[in-house]
Amino acid sequence: MEEKSLRIVGADKNFLGRLTSTITKIIMPTKIGINGIIISIKRNAMLKAYTNLSNSKDDTEKEDELNKKYETAYASYLETIDKHVMDTIYKKVKNKTASAFEENALSNYYTITNLKETQYTEYKYRKQKYLIELDYEGLVNGKNEKLLSKYKNFYYKTVEGLYKGILKSYSVSIANAINDSYSAKNVIYNKIFDTIEEYLENVLPIKIECEPNVDKEIVDQYDKFTAYLAGKLDKKDTLEKQIVVLGISRKLFTHSLPLVVAEQCYKKIIDDIRDLIITSPNKRKEEQAYKMLIELIEEFNIKLLSTKIYWDNVDERQSFKEFYEQYKKLDKDITKNYEIEKQSLFLKYELKILNEQPQKNEKIIKFYRNKLLEFGKIRRIQNKCKTAVGILMKPEAYAKFAENKKTTKNKSKRTVAVTAVKEEKKKQTRKKKVETVSATVENTEKIKTARVKKTV
Repeated sequence: MEEKSLRIVGADKNFLGRLTSTITKIIMPTKIGINGIIISIKRNAMLKAYTNLSNSKDDTEKEDELNKKYETAYASYLETIDKHVMDTIYKKVKNKTASAFEENALSNYYTITNLKETQYTEYKYRKQKYLIELDYEGLVNGKNEKLLSKYKNFYYKTVEGLYKGILKSYSVSIANAINDSYSAKNVIYNKIFDTIEEYLENVLPIKIECEPNVDKEIVDQYDKFTAYLAGKLDKKDTLEKQIVVLGISRKLFTHSLPLVVAEQCYKKIIDDIRDLIITSPNKRKEEQAYKMLIELIEEFNIKLLSTKIYWDNVDERQSFKEFYEQYKKLDKDITKNYEIEKQSLFLKYELKILNEQPQKNEKIIKFYRNKLLEFGKIRRIQNKCKTAVGILMKPEAYAKFAENKKTTKNKSKRTVAVTAVKEEKKKQTRKKKVETVSATVENTEKIKTARVKKTV
């Protein structure tokens, strides 16, 4: 029987399909041009309103009115870019005529849109940032230097404000995640570090370019950060970069990342460095991680916690106060073996914290104690001591000792009994030998006597 099959013909194979495709290709460049013109008009209006607002800071009467005009122009500008993404870029990607930049732009657009249902505050700031960055990249690619120089001042100040809003939303998330698992908190910590790194890579260089009076310490820290941008980073390098990032954030995002949140970020890095120490494959890497830990402990306690005013736990505050007083007594020029004394102080303070969970922190506690032994600050003693009354031990150690003593005593009794039996057997054996020898001698004498008598 003859088999028949249907062949599905694509829509672009027939006349109507080809006509539609041709019309789309003709119209799309025109539409792109129209959208570009509209965006340019809205951008110029927004920049004019932004400049007027910036110049009216001393005139409070006009400031409110100019601020309203700017907000209206700013909203209209963003809506136009948003419409451009949906009308133009989306269709180009759908028709497979988009560039790699446009495909990536649409992908990022949908990633941000997905935040709307679960993280609306973050979505609100990220979408604005995305649209402004999209237009900025277009201007950079267009190489319109005159327009770009005007736009840069608006760009870095506005985007910096949006980054601050994003970091504030993460700070709230950290506060709300106080009872969440370690892994859930870890996700938020990583978002904080990634967001600050993103700002340092994309916005801070423009700020340094536009503002001649940027804090020298920020510039120096930024130079340190750029050293980590080239090549592949191992775990140690990643942690070092996070320390630099967190240090810069204390200058740039003081209010967006409150001290409480910064404290938790520091503690997270300290925990990671402890893990790095106990998992280091060799002594050299272990010492490198230890050196990094000491530097971070000093930065965390002396630069951050010393400025903390409100403490939830009174005992923690008192403990830190005692530690800080001891630290202030150390003088690099006067104190003998300053480095050893400083490290010993840090390690003892760390041990107080870690001993709250001794089983969880067993390995790092052992490492700290070995360091203190090396510095001669503690000495190793046995887990028991004798007194006039008897033996004092920890309950667990005494139970083990008593069991061993009982076992030893029973073994001793069994050993004595076995030894007595063995001795008795030996005696019996010797007695039999003596009797045998005596009987042999006696028989020999009898035979000799009988022979003499027979001879006579």
